[in-house]
Amino acid sequence: MSVLGAFSQLLALLTALVLAPLLTGWVSMWRHWLQNKSAPSLLQPYMTLHKLFNKELLMAEHASSLYRFSPYVVFGCMLLASAIIPTLSTDLPLSPAADAIALVGLFALARVFLSLAAMDVGTAFGSMGARREMLVGFLAEPALLMVLFCASMITGSTSLTTIVETLAHRDLAIYPSMLLAGVAFTMVSLAENARVPVDNPDTHLELTMIHEAMILEYSARHLALMEWAASLKLFAYSCVGLALFFPWGVAEADAPLALLFALPVLVFKLAVGGIMLAMIETVSAKMRIFRVPEFLGTAFLLGVIGLLVNVLLGGK
Repeated sequence: MSVLGAFSQLLALLTALVLAPLLTGWVSMWRHWLQNKSAPSLLQPYMTLHKLFNKELLMAEHASSLYRFSPYVVFGCMLLASAIIPTLSTDLPLSPAADAIALVGLFALARVFLSLAAMDVGTAFGSMGARREMLVGFLAEPALLMVLFCASMITGSTSLTTIVETLAHRDLAIYPSMLLAGVAFTMVSLAENARVPVDNPDTHLELTMIHEAMILEYSARHLALMEWAASLKLFAYSCVGLALFFPWGVAEADAPLALLFALPVLVFKLAVGGIMLAMIETVSAKMRIFRVPEFLGTAFLLGVIGLLVNVLLGGK
């Protein structure tokens, strides 16, 4: 492991920890602006985390050790997922140990612990949210794998660093398979991050909650870790989308000076993506939970069609 590689990995971790809450605040601010509402501060997520970390911890009466341990597992999974995605550089010591399939496994592991912790307390809302979360995950994970396989068939590898290095050196062109995969990935990202039209991160209405229903019993630092992990998940999915469909601007191992420009480029791309996410949420309506399987089934079908188009066109 080179010194530059270790520095790139550390910088990627710090970037994820710092920019993840900022991205959440950016999306929330633009969403309020587009809806003609008074927008919260861009730094509101940081202030919320600071407040929660300084509050007294209250535990549910019948909570087990699983309930206490889950926030750390979920946060660790999201941080590790952000670390293996080439956000700033492809020279990452952790990237050879994990590929796109392992990335999906990290998301699944976090979901399992989050759902088990929600059911562990024994409340009606927690169990309801856990069941809905597992339904979303059961449908979203295969669709995400189809999207990743579309890119891996073009590049010949499931490693995200290899995908970025290969696609970044290709001529700017529209790949029909990646176009279909991009639509599918957008649909999966909305569902996985509890965004409209699948879920609403700002609501506490009992009949429509998914993610919020699972963390209602958490408080203080445990709730802070869950909220931070949700921001890291949004950041990770955004960076996966950038790595697959907009890989330009990521530094490579043989170009260390490009690392100086990688961070401003990443911030710019995340800012544009955050505005687009706010626009999608503004023009969309929250769908019924019974329509979610149709929504994610369509995403899976688009991913499969993308794979077939890739095969028919000979990897294009």
